[in-house]
Amino acid sequence: MPKKGSHSVGVAPQYASMLGKRANCQTLVSVTLARDEVPVAVGLRLFLPQTWTDDVERMVTAGVPERFQAPRSKPEIALDEIDRVRALGVRFGLVLADAGYGLSASFRQGLSTRGLTWAVGIPKHQKVYPADVALIFPVAGRGRPRKNQIPDQLSVSAETVLAGARWRKVSWRRGAKGPLSARFAACRIRIADGPPQRIHDKASSTCREKRPGWWANGAARASANTICPTCRPKPP
Repeated sequence: MPKKGSHSVGVAPQYASMLGKRANCQTLVSVTLARDEVPVAVGLRLFLPQTWTDDVERMVTAGVPERFQAPRSKPEIALDEIDRVRALGVRFGLVLADAGYGLSASFRQGLSTRGLTWAVGIPKHQKVYPADVALIFPVAGRGRPRKNQIPDQLSVSAETVLAGARWRKVSWRRGAKGPLSARFAACRIRIADGPPQRIHDKASSTCREKRPGWWANGAARASANTICPTCRPKPP
């Protein structure tokens, strides 16, 4: 929710998901443990935007603990929270996250490094490569030979890759107004992270029709406990 004033810790003009636009608000990174239709909040951390982390005096005046004054992105906070709850003995089979985290290569790679199965949201314009893309050394017509490999195919948007896919309607549970359902399609891709010639991690791209999509690093089991990092505005 929007937050008036400028003295509350972390308040700043930033994206407010409840409004769907930028507004003056505080933003929380939350980690929720869920099984079927039962969610339990297990982590909640306040995100400090750059206007706060660049102003040490402001943080000291507001009482921000010194160990939380260093700049940290939302994906970094989410990974730290996942590490914290795992250290306490919490176990889960899958990590779900929205596109705010799905766009972060370091977040996805951090989950994979920890041996976690994940599925994250992506925007439809996210660049990807076909699954059979390969790295090659192009033959230079003149000058010195190339030192770095490049993909043998151009990256395209996830929307383009899924344009010719077979779509299927899937219903996952009942909501307050009836069954929740949407049309889905899936295909294997490689993620186009960083410079165009670099390919970091292999994944599977899944997209709901006419909406932002999802990709995952392994088969998801709906019956398993699920940890869900999300970003939301802090109530006033």
